[in-house]
Amino acid sequence: MALYDEGHTVAGWTGVGIATAGTSVVGVGVCAVSGVLLAVGLGIVVVSALVTWGLHLTGWGKPPGVRPRAEWGMWVRDPWARGGHPGCVGCRLAGRSRPVASALSVPGPTVVGDGTGMEVRGAAVVGAGARADVGRGTP
Repeated sequence: MALYDEGHTVAGWTGVGIATAGTSVVGVGVCAVSGVLLAVGLGIVVVSALVTWGLHLTGWGKPPGVRPRAEWGMWVRDPWARGGHPGCVGCRLAGRSRPVASALSVPGPTVVGDGTGMEVRGAAVVGAGARADVGRGTP
């Protein structure tokens, strides 16, 4: 059993497989100097994007961000795909958007860091709401 989520999904692997076939056809078209093969290969790549998007919307893709441990398996379907994922461009394009909860809309700490050891001391949250910004000190 994996110790972390590798992000493997049915949508991802299917899209990569179709895109690989498309780019292979494009490569043959370049070598053969064939505009028809180039167009067919690029068409296959576009189809791969559409198939991946469709599978994501039906629950076979990974939402943005970290998934719970119970959903790490490749064959685990996403039960929240129908309502849309917060911050997901594909869901937004399909008209399934939920508002994104902003981490900066609540009062922040006086030390800001991203876990890498790089911290800004004396930082404060400036502004309010979803467009809040982090700055040094308070105005």
